Amino acid sequence: MIPVNKPEITKVDAQKVYRAVKEGWVSSSGPQVKVFENKIKKFIGKKYSSAVANGTAALEIAIKTLNLKKNDEVIIPNFTIISNALAVIKQNAKPILIDCDLQTWNMKIDLMENAINKNTKAIIATHIYGYPIEIDKIKKICKKKKIILIEDAAEMFGHKYKNKYCGYYGDISVFSFYANKHITTGEGGMILTNDKAINDKVNDLRNLCFGKINRFNHDDIGWNYRFTNLQAALGLSQLKRINNIIKKKKKIGKLYYKLLSKNKTITIQKPKLNNLENIYWVVGIIIKKKINIDILRKKLFKFGIETRSFFWPMNKQKIFKKLKIKFKGSFPNSNYISKYGFYLPSGIGTTSKDISFVCKKINQVTKNL
Repeated sequence: MIPVNKPEITKVDAQKVYRAVKEGWVSSSGPQVKVFENKIKKFIGKKYSSAVANGTAALEIAIKTLNLKKNDEVIIPNFTIISNALAVIKQNAKPILIDCDLQTWNMKIDLMENAINKNTKAIIATHIYGYPIEIDKIKKICKKKKIILIEDAAEMFGHKYKNKYCGYYGDISVFSFYANKHITTGEGGMILTNDKAINDKVNDLRNLCFGKINRFNHDDIGWNYRFTNLQAALGLSQLKRINNIIKKKKKIGKLYYKLLSKNKTITIQKPKLNNLENIYWVVGIIIKKKINIDILRKKLFKFGIETRSFFWPMNKQKIFKKLKIKFKGSFPNSNYISKYGFYLPSGIGTTSKDISFVCKKINQVTKNL
């Protein structure tokens, strides 16, 4: 089986983690956590950083630092991981959904700007799958409207937009270090900001808001969203080769594009689009309607090729219907790519031989459907 994600854990990575185990630093109090945080903030170009349990935890903490009230609105993409919406809903605020662009799959900025009103308190700008969103345009709008910009760069670590790393632009920025990310710590995430007050609040919230005088007399409702020394040891080891990892991701995507771009039954994103470069966090394809996507994926699976469906749009989530949460607007692009899109094996450990085999079978199968 060729899996959709094959992480690259080297012998050196394993040795670094083993060393942390031998030294007895296995919890969040280990020294490598602070080192990892410092390395990440310097790499991205921010003043403060806090490691947390995962990317979802990072979003939840980021939203809670805003002290939102009921009926406050936060603009988010409709085509994204559900974590964006859950972080808002859990604070009794209202997510406002924005449809995506058919070429980049990122939130449409013109629709986003039109959705801003007096209740808008923040925008979560998420970089989706491959192309970075034009975050500088959103930052300019947020500054003008005095809205907080949360940059969700979970899928973009190490990728640049206009000579700055993704994660640099947000008032608050978040990353994920899950197994399928560019660098992995198994689980794990990071929150970055230039605002000391926000950073102080983040550090409280990730650690149960322990009291300043009496530790066990807690100041607020927080979470146990800490990050361990073992994870930090793995992250530090992987961070040393981030530039090679990014080169490898681009190479994977370009080979897929070369081998699939002439297939008229599918669409695949280009390596470059205007001023945007594709990092190919995942290599996604969209099937033309005349082909049955379920049959195609089942046939590929029989050949030992794992695939995974695209994000399911927020406006169609079962849980929100169950909770009677209604969203205004129409979302034709999100609905379309969610229905007809899926992604292919494209993790760091995916080889050129794997890619050639996958593309050969896609071209063969689609020709006969």
